[in-house]
Amino acid sequence: MSVAGIKRIIIAAALAMGFAGQAAAQANVTFFPTQYIAALADPEAKSGTGAETWGIWTVDPGPRGVFLREFKTGIAANGATDAGWTFDREDWWLEEYGRIMEAPTFPLEPGQYVVTGNRAAVSILTVYPPDAEGHMAWDLDKDATIHDVTHLGCRSARYTPAEGQSCTPANANPQSFPVAPGAEMPPVLGCNKQDYAVLLVVGKSVKP
Repeated sequence: MSVAGIKRIIIAAALAMGFAGQAAAQANVTFFPTQYIAALADPEAKSGTGAETWGIWTVDPGPRGVFLREFKTGIAANGATDAGWTFDREDWWLEEYGRIMEAPTFPLEPGQYVVTGNRAAVSILTVYPPDAEGHMAWDLDKDATIHDVTHLGCRSARYTPAEGQSCTPANANPQSFPVAPGAEMPPVLGCNKQDYAVLLVVGKSVKP
């Protein structure tokens, strides 16, 4: 979809919420093809801290991923993939269709992001600069919660080795995929798992 098409859809949704006058229709918001924030927060939270642990994919990582069934052939011994990203055997990600995907970029930059779960809510996510201890606060406007702006169909989890264990995609069960919208990602033998909410980002505030 074109940027212009995305802008029309988001502004239409925003107007329906009484939101566009505040942010989406303002000249200092630029719209772009969908990006994806990986967020750690209580689904019912409307504000909080910890955004220094959030990351962003500026390009959809799913189509660039490697299916579990292709793990041994789709990722070279040095971790290289055909899509140009490098697999980290000590810290890797899965998505809802059972594709190993590249990690998001950490940390998420401070700023104001137009976010949605592609359901009803469209909100401005404000991520604040780090404080003296490196903690980054965040909040959502229009009384939105993290759940409201989470795309339930996009499931994402990070896998790292459990103490003394080998954590490899070879231990994942391909029969556990696809994952139902809103469900937790499957555990993998030998791994610690951290589920992330995925927020769709369709625009960002830019300073005049």
